[in-house]
Order: sequence, then structure tokens, then C-alpha cells
Amino acid sequence: MKDEVYKVALRYDLEVFVVANQWMATPERGRVTFVRVDDGFDAADDWIAERAGARDVVVTTDIPLAARCLEGGAHVLSPKGKEFTERSIGGAMASREMLAELREMGIATGGPAPFDPRDRSRFLGTLDEVLQRIRRRA
Repeated sequence: MKDEVYKVALRYDLEVFVVANQWMATPERGRVTFVRVDDGFDAADDWIAERAGARDVVVTTDIPLAARCLEGGAHVLSPKGKEFTERSIGGAMASREMLAELREMGIATGGPAPFDPRDRSRFLGTLDEVLQRIRRRA
């Protein structure tokens, strides 16, 4: 979803931070900043969660990171267009823990459903809704 985020950010003139512990290519156009963090456990998550606030949108599949960002007031989306909220994050955390326990017991739980074009459309629609909500509150 990075390319979609870059395009939307360019259209709205938004700043984007790409955070990782190894180099990643980012576009030359727009306001995209690559932030390289140490290799420490959760270093990228820590950087994001410590800075995410009410006017920020975080895109992640990492449920604990989503919870941390919500605590800071940020808006959080999955790459498939699901918006995590204060009401939904508890259920997502519980599901994550249950699936981890099942995997530890050797029960195959399968992975996430494959990404399809509807996911891209859902993501872009949800991202636009969230950005409009942020703009109205500003």
C-alpha cells in the first residue's frame, strides 16, 4: 500500500514517514521521509508510537502497534482498509492472542486472506474518509 499512500500524500500535500531498521526506497517527489531506526526489538514501533498523535494516520498490520498508536490519539488503518478504533482494538488483540495460542499448540490457523483489488479500493476509501475527518476537526 506504500505507493497508494505516497500518491494520496502528494495529492493532499501530507508528510509521510517510512520507518524501518533497514534502508527502504522512497519516492523523490512529495514529502516522504525515511527514518532508519536501530535494530533493537520494536525500535520502529517505538519510534512510531511515541510520535503518533491526533492528526496522524498510521498504516500497520501490527495489532499491538495499532493499540499503542490509538492510545496516542492517532488514526490507525490496516493495509486492507480496516480502521482500528478504541472499540475494535480489544477484539483484535484478543483474536491475535487466541491465534498465537492455537499456533503454539500446533493447530494450523492459516494466514491472512490474500490481498485483492477490493482491498486496495477499501483502503483508499477508508484513508480518504479518515483524512477528511481529520481536516474537519482541524
